[in-house]
Amino acid sequence: MITVIYLWRVKPKSVPRAIWHMATDRGSLKKDQSIAFFKLLGTGTGQTFTPRDADPTLWGLLVTMKETALLEFDKASVVTRWRKFALSEARYVAKPISAHGLWSGVQPFEIAPELAKSWEGQVLALTRARIRWSQNLQFWRAVPPVIESLRGTDGVQSAIGIGEAPIGLQGTLSVWRDGQSVRAFAYQGAAHAEVIRKTHSQKWYSEELFARFALLEVRGSITSDK
Repeated sequence: MITVIYLWRVKPKSVPRAIWHMATDRGSLKKDQSIAFFKLLGTGTGQTFTPRDADPTLWGLLVTMKETALLEFDKASVVTRWRKFALSEARYVAKPISAHGLWSGVQPFEIAPELAKSWEGQVLALTRARIRWSQNLQFWRAVPPVIESLRGTDGVQSAIGIGEAPIGLQGTLSVWRDGQSVRAFAYQGAAHAEVIRKTHSQKWYSEELFARFALLEVRGSITSDK
């Protein structure tokens, strides 16, 4: 199984159309027999994980499927509809090498044993959590030092916030030089270690997931919104 992530940059005037697709594309994706799991995603800067972070001109889609289905899916109606009005598209193709936790009650990523111990290339890291409503304020206060630390960490090449809703369902998507860089940030960074400690002691999350992927292919770029 592979994981494919699409990111689409749209013009500000196309934001209503993007929102409409976020609501209506679920039906087509559910009917696609090649898809084992999918999530339509909004994005943001990831600075505070509040609605003011939201980037309404950048939207995403994550799917897991058999590798043999990728070529056909890349021509599927959902993808081609976004391409009709997107300014730019980035596509990440990856295989899971580590995954802990659940997403909507399931573990959607099938680990690739042939890569889990041997991969030395770029790594895509994905975190997401369902924050308990009673803990939102505490979570928001703790996030800024972690994000500042993340963006200044050696080895991180890009990072954005992702979410299924403006608040309460939050995560990050980041690309790293290698797995060693990810591990150094996760286990040696003081700010991140403190958040992990509070996560468990104060029970911020009702559900969480952390996954790392061997990044096999990157196509396109969404760096510009002009």
